[in-house]
Amino acid sequence: MIRVAVTGACGKMGILLIDNILSANDLELVAAFDIVNIGDDVGDVNRFEHLDILISDPADMVSVIENTNTDVVIDFTIAAASAENIIKVAKAGANLVVGTTGFTEDQITMIHRTIKDKKISAIISPNFAVGVNVFWKLLEEAAGYLGDFDIEIIEAHHNQKKDAPSGTAVKAAEVINKVVGGRDLIYGRQGLSPRGDEIGIHAIRGGDVVGDHTVLFFGDGERVEIRHQAHSRQAFAGGAINTLRWLMSQPPGIYSMADFLNL
Repeated sequence: MIRVAVTGACGKMGILLIDNILSANDLELVAAFDIVNIGDDVGDVNRFEHLDILISDPADMVSVIENTNTDVVIDFTIAAASAENIIKVAKAGANLVVGTTGFTEDQITMIHRTIKDKKISAIISPNFAVGVNVFWKLLEEAAGYLGDFDIEIIEAHHNQKKDAPSGTAVKAAEVINKVVGGRDLIYGRQGLSPRGDEIGIHAIRGGDVVGDHTVLFFGDGERVEIRHQAHSRQAFAGGAINTLRWLMSQPPGIYSMADFLNL
């Protein structure tokens, strides 16, 4: 049985992840963290059955993880909180599944250094949907043939998403740039802005859109569009749960969904 803790346990993704864990025969929820409802039963708060698992303050993360013998922590929160959580989880010696986006370069450097120093296993991805990771692979292939085309990225998410552009869109630009080489990234346009050697990235926010990403390659007289649409957050939660199982058999290190999918 894999002993799992969830951060952001009262958020939309946290609730869905807990639901997946409770439904699995090989996983056991042993701890839940959030900055709200501290001290309440996580099952009662989230309208599951009573679970006898109290929501813990993230400030107590190290001791809770150690006392519950947690094997792995899943973190889908926000960048500032996640960066602190990762340090605590690594200090406690648990493994990590991280789906948080919006990290700064300094935070990424710190996260990688901490994971390596503490010799834990972690899988970090801006998107755990299998289809998105295939989407990135298709972009890599397309860029090899369409590298002289104009390239634009459009992403749409719900009106509560904190960061823009999405981590998935940024990753898409990185994947393409590795093939076509060093184009400038332009985040939206305003005023006089003639197109240059660039990749345009555009973020749309509204309603309850789970996640849409489209990359357009514009040539003379033609265009190619590669698109991924997430219909439900289960695409992300299910991917995270599957990678969690895989991670438990991996040696210490930092992994991606590409490693999990052999892409």
